[in-house]
Parts: sequence; C-alpha cells; structure tokens
Amino acid sequence: MSDAGGGGGEGGTTGADWEEASPERLYVITGGRSGASAAAASLDLVTLIVARSGVRPGMQPEHAAIVQLCQAPLSVAEISAYLGLPVSVVTVLLGDLVADNRVVARAPVPPARLPDRALIEAVIDGLQKL
Repeated sequence: MSDAGGGGGEGGTTGADWEEASPERLYVITGGRSGASAAAASLDLVTLIVARSGVRPGMQPEHAAIVQLCQAPLSVAEISAYLGLPVSVVTVLLGDLVADNRVVARAPVPPARLPDRALIEAVIDGLQKL
C-alpha cells in the first residue's frame, strides 16, 4: 500500500489503492484541514485569483498547479474544475497561497447599478412627448 501512495506523488501515476477522488488523497492534499483560513474566508466561487510569481521548486504539486493556472485571472470555480478538486479543497489551498503572497484574490467586477425606476420613467415620458 505504501508503494501506491508513493507512486501518486511521482510523475502523476497512481496505484490501484490510491484513487484520484479518494478522501485519503484529499486529506493529504489539505494537510487534514477542512476549514478555510482567515485568508480564504472571503473567497467565494467568483473570486478572481491571479498568480504573483511563477512556480518555485519544492512547492506542493497542487499549489504549483494553481500558480501555473493563474498566470491569467481565473475564478475559484474554474480552478476547481480545471484541477478536478472539490471547491472546499481548492479554498484551503488558495488560503495557503494567499497567506504566502503567491497569489492575489480579487473580488469580481461588481455588476453595474441600475438607475432609479423614477428616472427611467421620467426619461420614457420625456421621449414619448417628443
């Protein structure tokens, strides 16, 4: 069984006992953490993530994959989909990267505010009188 676990980290190969979506794998990836850190508490599905630098030697493979993906802005949901990991796991990993200043989390562009209904009705009335 130790061979299967050791093979999962080298070259991306997996053994029969080490499934990609197994709870054990997710536990190892997050270091046993299930809750988001203070840095990741404000992350939601549409928060944009941008890498500050490139991949460094010795980084955890999942951290390196996130940094590599985020050379252009991506949402938390997109990162989760590209990596094939649950959003909760990605949020924990992003919390680590934000705390280490490896990535920047940006709130998405807010939707445009609609003008007041009274203003719209006044404009329509004005146009109808022309």
